[in-house]
This record gives sequence, structure tokens and C-alpha cells, in this order.
Amino acid sequence: MVNTARTPPSKRLAGAVVAAAVLASCAGNSQLRSVGRVEIESLLRSRGLEPSRVVVPYRLSAEMKRWLHDRVPKALPNHEDRILYLSRSLFQGDDFRIAYIRGYTGTAMEVFETQQANCLAFTLLFIGLARELGVPAYFLEVRDTESYRKEGDLIVVSDHVAVGYGPTHDLRIIDFGAREGAAYRRITLVDDYRAIAMFYSNRGAEELRSGHYAGALDWLRSAVAIDPNYAGSWVNLGVALRRSGDVEGAEKAYRTALELDLQATSALQNLAALLHIKGEDQEALDLLAAADRASNRNPFTYLTLGDLNMRHGRMDAAGRFYRKALRRQGENAESLAAMGLWLLERGDRKSARNWLRRAEDLDPAAARVLLLRRRLDTET
Repeated sequence: MVNTARTPPSKRLAGAVVAAAVLASCAGNSQLRSVGRVEIESLLRSRGLEPSRVVVPYRLSAEMKRWLHDRVPKALPNHEDRILYLSRSLFQGDDFRIAYIRGYTGTAMEVFETQQANCLAFTLLFIGLARELGVPAYFLEVRDTESYRKEGDLIVVSDHVAVGYGPTHDLRIIDFGAREGAAYRRITLVDDYRAIAMFYSNRGAEELRSGHYAGALDWLRSAVAIDPNYAGSWVNLGVALRRSGDVEGAEKAYRTALELDLQATSALQNLAALLHIKGEDQEALDLLAAADRASNRNPFTYLTLGDLNMRHGRMDAAGRFYRKALRRQGENAESLAAMGLWLLERGDRKSARNWLRRAEDLDPAAARVLLLRRRLDTET
């Protein structure tokens, strides 16, 4: 789905583009602008990178520029009309229609070729095309729509990225892959360097999920070199280093992420898990306690807090954290199974089996679900 919105009021732009209500609090530079090739190359060289070896993912090919100018009239008087024609060309054309696909972040050129994109890949394409039309579009990070899911022992944190244009007091948003009627409460303007780093970070995370740790490290080391102030890249680099056996490097990466962003709960959780492996439970608990705040929407933080408290015999506290995990993400197999394990530890086998049945309906292969089933089958 694609949502567009402004603050306020909202306005429909195209048939495939749906207006959404917005309550936006924008942080960052209100004078964001596109960055030219010379400026990007100068910055990359200052950070020890060879520009010719860095992918600038929103750049267009000559074919894309021809396609665009064939479909958008040159004499359109204002930015909104150009955005309207561009949106129609991408979503209502006979020969071109973009479809949402999760799991791979393509460049603008790759999206144009495959007609498939996740939210960041679509944003890269749209911004590249909009700027070619003279519309000063920019990148937005929408953190309130971030989601959390567990893949093996890796907690994947997905921040949402969208297109913005217009001044911040009259912000327009073009949002691909968002739910209809999405509310925007925390929006951050992202400069071009950060957008390039986010692309590299996404590609690194995708390599991680595929088990290609060497490839992940290549992407993620480039990400932190391009923008050393982006906490998300440092978190992903920490995961890649830990998966590759470099525990000390992983710890340093997580601590760097926290220095940059104290709200990076994924860095807190990953660092706490690493410290627990090292036998440093007290610091792990202290870190997770710092993450126990109303704004933390990551259910796996609360699951880990519950685990640590139950391991140390603090059963009431463990139960409170498991219930918080459920409230953060609702019917989630890991959280449901955690409640079952907690009840089993308290001797309530009947209730534990009820929680197991609910968890199995969602994901019978989840690690906690398997553990709860095994314990219920073997313990008398």
C-alpha cells in the first residue's frame, strides 16, 4: 500500500496513492536539500572511501530519465502536479506497476528493472525520479511504525522510511507499504548521506538473515564509514561481528550505537544478551532496566528481562515483564510461550498448556514454543 499525507490537511494525489491523517513532530534540518555528485564524492573521500566503489542507490540511468520525461509533461506548473503524474506512472501505467516485496532492498535502478520494492527501495526510486522533475523530495524515517520480529536468534528491527516533500510546516508524505490510516507521530528528516548508509545497512542485514556473514560485514563496515553517526548500522554491524565470532568487536559496536542513540533498544538488548553470555548478568540487568520505559515497543526486550528475572528467582517481576511483552505485540508465539513457561515454573500446568495451544496456533516451531512443549511432555 502507498499512503500520502500532509500536516494538515491531507489531499488525494493519485488513484493508487491514498491520503492519510498525520500528526507529525519533525526533527532535524528543515532546509534539507539534495546532495550533488561532487559533494558526495568529497565527503566519501574525507571518510576514506573511494567514491567510484560506493553505490549511490537513488541515482537514475539514462533509460529511466527517458522513461520519466516521456510520461510527465514538461510544462506542468507546480510540484504537486509533477508528483501526481509520477505517482500515476508508477502505479497505474499499462507497462509499469510497482509491487511491494519484503526481504530485499534494491537500488532505484534495480527497482525500475524488477518493478518490485520494499519501503526503502521504493523511496530511493521515487526520490530519484522526483528530483529529476525538479521536485525537492527528501527522505523521512518514520520510527513509530517500526516492527520487531525474531528470526532464529536474531531480533530484526525494521524502521520505516518514506518520501517527504514540501516545507516541514506543510509536510507531504508518500508512504509505500504502510497500513491505510497510519498515524505519524515521530518523523525524522534524513539527509542523503544517511539514506545511503541506511541502504548499505539494509543490505547487510539481508546478508545476515541469509547466513552470509562475510558479505554482511562488507556492507555494514561500509555503512558505518559512510555515516558513522547512524546507530542502526552499528547495531547491525555488532550482530554481524558477534555471528562471526568477534565478541569484543560486537560489544564495541553495540556501545557505539548507544552513545549515538540512547533510544536504540535493539542495541541495549543485543549488548545485554552478549554480557549475559560473558557472565556479566548485573550489567545486563541494568541495561535492560534502562530500556524498560513506556516508549519501548520492542517485546523482545521485555522477554529478555523476564528471562533474567526468572533465572534469578524473581518470579513476580518476571511475570510483569512477560505481560508487558504481550501488550507490546499482542498475539506473538514467543510471548505466549513465555507466559506458559512462567506458569509452569509456578506449578500451574493446566494454564501452561492453554498458553501452549495458543502459541502453537501462531508458530509451532518457535524456540520457546518447542521448549514449553518439551517441558510439559517430560515433567510430571
